[in-house]
Amino acid sequence: MAELSGKFFSLEETRSDTERIDFISGFLPKLIRTAKNNTLGYREILAEIEPSEIISLEDLKKIPILRKSDLLNKQKSNPPFGGFERLNEEASTHFFQSPGPIYEPGSRGKDWGRFAPFLYAAGVRKGFRLQNCFSYHLTPAGMMFEEGALRIGAKVLPAGTGQTELQAKAASFLRTQVYAGTPDFLQKILEKGDELSLDLSSIKLACVGGGPLFPNLREAYYQRGIKCLQSYATADLGNIALETIRDEPLVVDEGVLVEIVYPGTGDPVNAGEIGEVLVTNLNLDYPLVRFATGDMSAIASGKSACGRTNTRIVGWRGRADQAAKVKGMFVRPEQIKELISRHQEILRARVEIRLVNNQDELTLKLEINSDNQTDYSSTVRDITNLRANIVKVHPNTLPLDGIIIDDKR
Repeated sequence: MAELSGKFFSLEETRSDTERIDFISGFLPKLIRTAKNNTLGYREILAEIEPSEIISLEDLKKIPILRKSDLLNKQKSNPPFGGFERLNEEASTHFFQSPGPIYEPGSRGKDWGRFAPFLYAAGVRKGFRLQNCFSYHLTPAGMMFEEGALRIGAKVLPAGTGQTELQAKAASFLRTQVYAGTPDFLQKILEKGDELSLDLSSIKLACVGGGPLFPNLREAYYQRGIKCLQSYATADLGNIALETIRDEPLVVDEGVLVEIVYPGTGDPVNAGEIGEVLVTNLNLDYPLVRFATGDMSAIASGKSACGRTNTRIVGWRGRADQAAKVKGMFVRPEQIKELISRHQEILRARVEIRLVNNQDELTLKLEINSDNQTDYSSTVRDITNLRANIVKVHPNTLPLDGIIIDDKR
C-alpha cells in the first residue's frame, strides 16, 4: 500500500467497483488456499472447499462462520492462536490478550491493525504529535494505533490509560495535536486541563474508538475546535471501517471484506437491513475468514462524498447475540430463521417476550406475504419447544432495526 501526499492514504481507496471486484476475485483464492494449506485451524474447516472457486463475496457463503467461541476453543487445544496463524512464518512478534481470554498476534512495522488509513483520513500527517491513550496493557489497541501513526510519520506519546493529570500536563507541554483513545477520556483530560489552567488548544484532532461516541460529546469537542471522527475495529481484526465525514456512514477498510447476515446464520440480509457483521481479514499471515464480530450493522447505500469508493456501513447497531431464556428454554435468532425457511410466505418475524402475571409470555409476530389461514403453532413448538401467541401482520410492518428477539421483561 503506497502512501500518497494528497487527500488519500492509498490509491486503493479510490478504486472503481470493477477494479475492486477484480482485486477480490484474484486475491480471495490465494487467501483461502493459504488458510487451507498453511494453517492448522482451517485445515479441517476448508477440507471440502476448492480455493479457486471462492472468487467473490457471494462465494464466501460456502465457508462456515468462525465465531469467537470457536476461536476460544481452538486456542485452548492449540495455543496460542488456535492454529489460525500461517505455518512456518515468523510474521508475528507480539502476543495480545482480550477478554475471554482470546489471544491475538501482532507485529511491528506492518500496521496489521490498518489504522494508518483512518488516521490519515482524519487529518493526521507526517510530523504531527499524537497522544495515544489506548491501552498498551495486554490488549492490542495501543500498539495498533501507534503502528498506524508511525506508518504516516507522526510522533507518538505512548500515554496509555488513566493518570488524567499527567496526561493533561503532557499534552500541554508537548503541544500534542492529535488525541487517540476512547471517546470519553479526552473530555476528562480537557476538564483536568481547565482545572489546572493548562493550554490544551493544540489538540485539533480526536481519533476515537472502543466505545460509543455520543452526539453531545462530539459537539462539545467541536465547540473547542477539535475535529472528532471514529473507527469501528476489533482486537481480532483491527480496523473494519472508518468515519471520514461527521455523522456519515463508515467506509469499509480496504484490508477486509464485510458481509451483513441474519443473526445466528450465514445468510445475507436484504439490502439496507440490519444484521450481524461478518468480516474476512485479507491478512495472509493471520487469515480469519467469515469471522463473526457479534455486532449489528447494515450496508449503507451510495458512496462517500469524501471520494473513497468502498462499501459503507451505518455503524454499530447493537449486539447480534439476542438469545433469551423463556420458561427455561433458550430462544435464538437462528431458530426464527429456520421457521421462516420452512414457510416461504413468511417475509420477516419478530419475537416479543413479556412478563405477564409473573410468567413468561412469548408472542411471535409474522409478516405474511399472502392472506392465509396457516397455523404456525406446531412449527414453533417443533423448533423451540415453546408455545407462542402468533400474530400475523402486513408486509413492511415490523421495524427494520435488526432485533429478532425483543425481550421486554
